[in-house]
Amino acid sequence: MKKPEQEQSTEQNIKRRTFISFGIFGAYVVGAYGAWRWLYKSPDETAGITAGAHKPLRRALNKTEIFFRRLTFSENHLVKTYPKEMAAANVRHNSDIGSEGVLPPEKWTLNVTKKNGQVMQITLDQIKEIPKTEIVYDFKCVEGWDQIQHWAGARFIDFIKHFGLEEEAKMDYVGLETPDKKYYVGIDMPSAIHPQTILAYEMNDKPLQGRHGQPLRLIIPVKYGIKNLKRIGNMNFSNTRPHDYWAEQGYDYYSGL
Repeated sequence: MKKPEQEQSTEQNIKRRTFISFGIFGAYVVGAYGAWRWLYKSPDETAGITAGAHKPLRRALNKTEIFFRRLTFSENHLVKTYPKEMAAANVRHNSDIGSEGVLPPEKWTLNVTKKNGQVMQITLDQIKEIPKTEIVYDFKCVEGWDQIQHWAGARFIDFIKHFGLEEEAKMDYVGLETPDKKYYVGIDMPSAIHPQTILAYEMNDKPLQGRHGQPLRLIIPVKYGIKNLKRIGNMNFSNTRPHDYWAEQGYDYYSGL
């Protein structure tokens, strides 16, 4: 017995749509695979301040940075903060590169190279003369984990004003290194002078311990953890990108949130 014409027409439409859907999906898979193969076979970038990424990927990362810096970043771009009681008691720790062991504050100085080449040597006690700022926020790692943490110290913008570094802050970048220069980051100036960026010397109301950057570290909530340098030993300013540990391994230089 033949099916009614209307039922046959409905079945044909379903089959046609199914065929088209599978065709589109197949084309998408082929296109995605082709794009992946193209990126995989594309040449690597020339090693320098950044390295380890394919040229097209690095171009995309750089354009993304420009977009965020020009169109979305401002002092009004504030990360969410939380009450102290929500902060983790056991703060997660990933790496000791450049901050191994204990460094007593009295044996530490921050070396700041000014625009004219003069080097300032600043002690922790001098930094503590700046009004203390606290922040409780969700620290985010590029590995995919996050944790609400409580930090305290001097706001970077207040540090700039306190030590007369306004001319240096007009430059495009600040470079930070550990005392042994094993770990280093480059930070765009708008992020560095952001109102939530601090030079931290306390965690959970206690002085920093060795594994968390004793005696001074960077806390920059608008960046992923790889930019939050532990145990700052050297600071410099420039209009070109300073060297950056993870950017040399192929990661995004900007690493913003």
